[in-house]
Amino acid sequence: MLIKLAWRNLWRNRLRTSIMLGAMIFGLVGVMLMVGFMQGMIHSMVNNAIAFQTSHVQLHHKAYVADPTMSDVLPDYQEVEAWLESDPRVLAWTPRLLANGMIASARSARGVRINGVDAHREAEVTPVHGRFVEGTWLPETGRNPILISQLLASRLKLRLGSKVVLTFSDVSGEVSGAAFRVAGLFTTPSSGFDESQVFVRRSDLFALTGLAGEEGQVAHEIAILLNDSEESRTFAIEHRERQEGTSLLIRDWQTIQPLLASLLSQTGVSMLVMVGIFIVAMMFGIINIMLMSVFERTREFGVLMAVGMQKHRIFSLIVLETTFLGGLGVGLGLSVSALVSAYLANHGLPLGALAEGLGAFGADTTIYPHVTLADYRLVTFSVITAAAIAAIYPARLVLKQRPVDAMAEKH
Repeated sequence: MLIKLAWRNLWRNRLRTSIMLGAMIFGLVGVMLMVGFMQGMIHSMVNNAIAFQTSHVQLHHKAYVADPTMSDVLPDYQEVEAWLESDPRVLAWTPRLLANGMIASARSARGVRINGVDAHREAEVTPVHGRFVEGTWLPETGRNPILISQLLASRLKLRLGSKVVLTFSDVSGEVSGAAFRVAGLFTTPSSGFDESQVFVRRSDLFALTGLAGEEGQVAHEIAILLNDSEESRTFAIEHRERQEGTSLLIRDWQTIQPLLASLLSQTGVSMLVMVGIFIVAMMFGIINIMLMSVFERTREFGVLMAVGMQKHRIFSLIVLETTFLGGLGVGLGLSVSALVSAYLANHGLPLGALAEGLGAFGADTTIYPHVTLADYRLVTFSVITAAAIAAIYPARLVLKQRPVDAMAEKH
């Protein structure tokens, strides 16, 4: 009976209840969309960093990370190659020869990281090969092809087929270099990556470094892509323990990009802050309309107490009214936000006007909101609980009155 009575009481003043529900719906839609876009942007930054820069795990010589020099190549390359090929968790991997140097055109020069890559293996690990606006991925034949970004080409006043000169310090510390010809222009979501990375064939770079050994057995870096990204930390820890005592350094992407890992781990906290602010505002709104409601019905409550209705049942009646209000508001609000989020998850929100700023953070110019089922559950539980708590103060004001005083009220 209390449930039926509470539901009817909720709709005694339809306008007041509807206004409160409208405020809750619009507030929840705004909060959930904001949470979704914030999480979507962070996931975009993390996914792009893994795809274009770090992969899931990277291997280096320990000395190379502290002070990159040409001679600090990966130790025991053949042994590393063997356990990478035998580990079923590894989806793909690629070795890289690296050199920090200069790229110079007839107009200008800039500092870059020169990536000497195996064209086939690199294409399996990074999506750069699919991001060309002109030209093609590294050809197997031809003299010294080089791939640069469209952004770097505009900085250096280059175009497809232009000649550039790469210079860097070889293994003996002497200046080495050669002329290369632009074979392709690519673009990625990160302007920082575009301005600082160029790709050449591993064999071409090896010939200029002066490194000893076979070209196919020398690398400064191995980038590893796993079948399951959630296993990157476990994979790195496990192999780090096996390689303890050697000079091989194994790092997962969280270690390489601690800022992004921290942002990803803090998304839950940010969501709680935004939802918490909304819930506090909602509680004040519910307290306000419940105060008006109980003051209008003070005589009615006095009569109920006078005829023997126990106070805890009156308290339950008021709590049920606010719980129904909170449940209805969160149900409608989350339903609308889920529909809007589902539409934007398929079509995305284009932010091309902010491309320069987003590129600095490595985020895509189209953001797709990311809201999980756990987020919806958390918000639902929080709103209904807060609505029930908001009933305590109005209920206490009614229950502390004597029946005779309550019936004497003239509201």
